[in-house]
Amino acid sequence: MRGDLTAETISIAGDGGDQIEAYLARPADDGARGGVVVIHHLPGYDAATKEIARRFAAEGFNALCPNLYSRDAPGADPDDAAALVRSQGGVADERLVGDVAGAAAHLRSLATSNGKVGSIGYCSGGRQSFLSAAKVDLQAAVDCYGAFVVGEVPEGFPLKVGPLEHLVPELRSPLLGLFGMEDSYPAPADMERLDGLLTAAGKPHSFHYFEGAGHGFFSVDRPAYRPEAAKEGWRLVLDFYGEHLS
Repeated sequence: MRGDLTAETISIAGDGGDQIEAYLARPADDGARGGVVVIHHLPGYDAATKEIARRFAAEGFNALCPNLYSRDAPGADPDDAAALVRSQGGVADERLVGDVAGAAAHLRSLATSNGKVGSIGYCSGGRQSFLSAAKVDLQAAVDCYGAFVVGEVPEGFPLKVGPLEHLVPELRSPLLGLFGMEDSYPAPADMERLDGLLTAAGKPHSFHYFEGAGHGFFSVDRPAYRPEAAKEGWRLVLDFYGEHLS
């Protein structure tokens, strides 16, 4: 871990050219490096997610987290913004793809970019990272317990989302999946099904399942946090990015 970094709130061009808020963290040195688009979880663009971006910068990557809710609730508290967006059915897939593409383009525009960009997402962001891997020019994608990549959405679920298994043939980058064995959305059986679909399609991927962990095991500020699973998960992510973004 390098340690020295800079971090700031900026504005980037998202879907349709809209200016949206984003959090950029970078190592302090001027060497060329890969970039990571950090897709925040459903609870929003919060302090814990910004800490993840800073961790990637400390590990030697340029990291950018777009605020997916900045159009809906500009300047709002993360909890309030998330509640509003949830009541509206969530972020539309098309808009998400445009925002991630804009974040990737911004990372590539940095003087220290080596041209390679990956994505990582948590919770709803895990599904969105998978979606981005099919629709955006990325060199690596990480899905951290993203629900409804496969499987039916339960009746009454507040988000207007659908399964993405039809996009498996379109996947453009290697995929790393990190899942808890005690999770229900996604359940281990769903991820085993996705594993089989990706294998059949010849898509490079690696899935890892953690005993004693459920949904949100990376969330250091929530009861779901599982330190051992998170520690191993970070190792796997950094090794994966080291292989594909260097």
